[in-house]
Amino acid sequence: MIWLAVAAGGALGSMARHGVNIFFGHVLERATPYATAAVNLLGSFVIGFLAARIANGRLHWSTELRTFVFVGILGGFTTFSSYMLDTFTLGHGGDHAMAFWNVALQTAFGLAAVWAGYRIGISLG
Repeated sequence: MIWLAVAAGGALGSMARHGVNIFFGHVLERATPYATAAVNLLGSFVIGFLAARIANGRLHWSTELRTFVFVGILGGFTTFSSYMLDTFTLGHGGDHAMAFWNVALQTAFGLAAVWAGYRIGISLG
């Protein structure tokens, strides 16, 4: 059942992401980088807000509902929100060095991976 929740939520999040791309494409005649920034920031805000409500006991969600929203909808909308929540959780828990290295290394290696994939894709013709 949890896998279906992830799949359904992911589909909704991905459709919402595409809707943001369409919106920015029409309004600004250019989606990149504005649509990406918008979904990353909105997703980060929403995941932080919901995590706080769950942590302070004001929101009581089942594991299935949390998975549907956090992994499914928000994961389909933007994985950046999960990345930011992981970093915040590390820092909030006092592991500031790990929070720093999480951001630094994922950013550096992510850019390197994009570059490598691009170079390999180009070289294959």
